[in-house]
This record gives sequence, C-alpha cells and structure tokens, in this order.
Amino acid sequence: MRVSTAQFYFQNSQQISQQQSNVNEQTQHLSSGKRVLSAKDDAVNFGTLTGLKGELASIEQFERNITIAENRNSLQETSFSSAIDVLQNLKQRFIQANNGVLSDNDLASIAQVTNNSFEQLLDIANNKDDTGGFIFAGFQSNQQPFIRQPDNSVIYNGDNGVRELSIGSNVDVTLNQPGDKAFLNVDNPQGDFSANYLANTSGIALQSAVVANRGAYNTTTNPPDYTFNFTSATDLTVTDSLGNTVFNTNTYAAGQTVAFNGLEVQISGNPLPGDSFQLQPDEEVSVFETIGAALDWINQGANPANPAQHKVDHAEILAQIDASINHLLARQAEAGVNRQLIDSQKNIHADNELIIEGSRSGIEDLDFAKAVSDFQQSQTALQAAQQTFVQVRELSLFNFI
Repeated sequence: MRVSTAQFYFQNSQQISQQQSNVNEQTQHLSSGKRVLSAKDDAVNFGTLTGLKGELASIEQFERNITIAENRNSLQETSFSSAIDVLQNLKQRFIQANNGVLSDNDLASIAQVTNNSFEQLLDIANNKDDTGGFIFAGFQSNQQPFIRQPDNSVIYNGDNGVRELSIGSNVDVTLNQPGDKAFLNVDNPQGDFSANYLANTSGIALQSAVVANRGAYNTTTNPPDYTFNFTSATDLTVTDSLGNTVFNTNTYAAGQTVAFNGLEVQISGNPLPGDSFQLQPDEEVSVFETIGAALDWINQGANPANPAQHKVDHAEILAQIDASINHLLARQAEAGVNRQLIDSQKNIHADNELIIEGSRSGIEDLDFAKAVSDFQQSQTALQAAQQTFVQVRELSLFNFI
C-alpha cells in the first residue's frame, strides 16, 4: 500500500496530539486530585456528583445562617441574664428600703442606686449586635428603641417585627425578640386590672381582679373604671364610669369575692368607712413602669403622707418586680430554646455533611497510585511516538541505495 508523505505526517501528528492530550488530562487529574472533572470523565456519576455538591453547598449556606442565628440568640440570652441580675439586685434594695429605721438620707442613697439600675436596664434594652443594629427594636433596628422621659416613663420607638432565618430545609429560627414583647408586655400579677387608691386609711389592697366570664363582660353598658366605695366595713357599692351601680351589698366580709359584669375581684384587709379605690384595666405592666414606681416609692422618704397606703404600694410593686423577673426568665428561656434548636440542626448538618462528603469522595477523588501509573504509561507512549516520528521522518529511498 502506498502511503503519501502528507498522510504520514497527518497520522503521526494525530497520534502525538492524542498522546499529548492524554498526558495533559492526566496531569489535570493529578494536580486537582479528582477523578471526575467533567461529564466526559464519567457521564453516569457526573450528574450524581453535581447533586451531591449542590447539597453540600446548601449545607454550607445553612451553617453560615446558623452562625448568625447562634450569635443573635446568644446575645439576647446574655442580655436577659444581665437584666434579671439588675432586677434581682433592685428587689433586694427595695425590700431593704421598707425598713422603718432608715432615714431620708439612707433612702436617698437607695434611690440613687435604684436610678442607676434604671439606666442599666435601659442600656441592656438598647443593646446592639455585631452589625450595630439594636437587637430589641423589631424591624426598626437602626433607631434606639427605648428612651427615658423626665417623668421616668419610657417611650418605645421600635415595632413588634420578628426576623427569621432558615437554618435547614423547612427549619426557621427567630433572630430577635421585639422590645415590646421583651420589656413591656409583663403580665399584671393582679390580673386584668390595677387599683388606683382614692382613700385608704385601713390598708386594704387589691389581691386580684380578672375577667372571669368574657361573654358577660359588657364595657358598653357598664364601662370601666369601676369605683369601690366602703361606707362601712360591711357596706360596699361599686359603680361604673357612668355612675351606674354594678354591685351593692351591706354584708361584705373581708376576703370575699366581689363578682359583677363578668369580673371577679378579691380584696385583702378590713376596710374602714370612707375607703375607696378605682379599678382600671391594666393587663400588662412594663419592666420600666415597675422600676419607675419603685423609685417614686423610695423618694417619698421616711415619712410618707399615708403610711397605710405606702405599705400597700410596696407590696404591689414588689409583686410587679417578681412578675418582671419571671417574665425575663421566660424570654431568656425562649432564646435558650432557639439555641437548642440551632445546636440540634448544627449536629444534623454535620452528620449529613459527613455522609454526603463520603459519597462525593467515593465518586470524585482520585486513586493516586493508579493515576500515577497511567500517567507514566501515557508519558512513555508520548515519548515513543515522538521519537518514532522523528526517526521515520528522516528515512528515504536513498537510505537503501
């Protein structure tokens, strides 16, 4: 068979190019440490490998979200812990302030420490995260949520927005507790109402006032506030804000339940003629209101105008402090539950990542011993092809003459 020079060059060029391509391809495998770089390496497993890498990328994103969620909830948990410490210290000082032997100067010192506690709690409530956003402002994270006023009231400039972040497939975790939920919405320990004492010489006190029957509670016909008037120890008349009598008895006994308009009210102590108070709707009392009330109580000094009422107020404020502590404990527990969810999801991702990584490695990772052997073989074949081409190219008919 006749072989032309052009055909000879073409065939040898193709052979050398193919061998060079094999060497280059094997070099890429060796340098990357991967057996499958593209679909042509293993068309069947390449699709599986793409899916596994997609799952690993999702886990990596979830893990980044977990870090963010963990930091946010840890910061909230720590903030609530600090706030609880402030209130517990305040409680001790407030109990101390009820000691009858303290002078005005002693109470003034306690008032100053209580005022410092007020400022401490404000600082905690206005805490910021690592991005500089206020953690208790809801969606309004760029503006300070709590601002104290000259009368010791506190204005909330945030909202009730709750941010969530996905930490797993169909698993979301909250990143924040809005400030109103955290510090303002403390359940009133007395129930659904608070008492505004108009005259109280006996030291009677509201124990509880709750709407026991919502269906019977009619605020249109008999709107609050409800005024309790004792004309004697046994004569009690209750009127609504329109002056209508909603309850009347001449056989009142200390501690009995007074029921009217769907409400149930209990009063402690033995009333005296002329004792009177108003029952005002008040389902929630903020932590700041409680500290402000404690500060006002202490500032009355060692000789309050109405000692009996002063004693009643102390007991009610102390109950509110306890309610505030319990409220913050619940908020701290909620952040702790979120952290438990985060830790659980973190472990799930770690387990899944280990399994998926093993599957990926089995498909993609290179068998270096075999790869080096194949590379050396291809390199030898390339060198042989190159040397053969050089030698044959120099041959001509004149070599045999």
